[in-house]
Amino acid sequence: MAGAVAAAGSVEQFQKLLQRPDRSLVVVHFWAPWAPQCAQMNEVMAALAREHSQVTFVQLEAEAVPEVSEKYGISSVPTFLFFKNSQKVDRLDGAHAPELTQKVQRHAAGTAGTAGPGGAAPAQEQLHARLRGLINAAPCMLFMKGSPKEPRCGFSRQIVEILQKHGVAFSSFDIFSDEEVRQGLKAFSNWPTYPQLYVKGELIGGLDIVKELEASGELDSVCPKGQKLEDRLKSLINKAPVMLFMKGNKQMAKCGFSKQIIEIMNNTGVDYETFDILQDEEVRQGLKSFSNWPTYPQLYVKGELVGGLDIVKELKESGELLPVLKGEN
Repeated sequence: MAGAVAAAGSVEQFQKLLQRPDRSLVVVHFWAPWAPQCAQMNEVMAALAREHSQVTFVQLEAEAVPEVSEKYGISSVPTFLFFKNSQKVDRLDGAHAPELTQKVQRHAAGTAGTAGPGGAAPAQEQLHARLRGLINAAPCMLFMKGSPKEPRCGFSRQIVEILQKHGVAFSSFDIFSDEEVRQGLKAFSNWPTYPQLYVKGELIGGLDIVKELEASGELDSVCPKGQKLEDRLKSLINKAPVMLFMKGNKQMAKCGFSKQIIEIMNNTGVDYETFDILQDEEVRQGLKSFSNWPTYPQLYVKGELVGGLDIVKELKESGELLPVLKGEN
């Protein structure tokens, strides 16, 4: 029906909507019911759906379908992804109605990538700026197929094993998650294959180069060394007397549970610091095992795990929360 916004409540529904043969452009809004800006953007989506009957507009609750959210790197809401022929062609993070409208108009008209002389250069400049931001996102950045935990090709697996063996501190980017980055970085760095390793924003090379550096003994001096994960986790949970590991931060919680625990903590008046687990996959996964606590948020006092949202709620109801936070219990 023209003007309707579809809802995707499962991976299957999402895939089915992407593959609709009668619509070339699909716009997906990753949203959360606890974020008021998402409600505003839902209204914008509904208005756009009435204007662009040839476009499929989809709402997907980010926390309800985590498989899709994680696949496309959704770490905040609202986020909008644009698909053509089941392939992601664009992205918009945040509640920016004018930008959303412009992107829908551009992609719906089929002008993306076919701009005139005045439009091609700015598009390339935007891509290059994004690529520069990515290669400088960490002192050592690995662009690979998959993730360090789940490499999706033999070359990526080998380079991860070498870096981990030498205790290199590195972050990674899954090129399968973004076709624009995958193709753009090849031209940007004049390096046609993956994986690609960067240190301080400079291209080191691929697997063969890293193997040569290892064989010559130069790898340890080229790549930054990291703390052992266990030492790093101990340091983080003791960074402040009260530490909260959550999705997001005090200013912008990125899940309902984190939002609830922030409200409780703020009402106690006790000083505390936060760590955004969405920004560091190694910490996110490692802390689960280290503390034998499988979910987030996690609250620590003087380096000791207190628990998650349910525990904090129980302590609040029993009147024990404030003494616990002050280290009196």
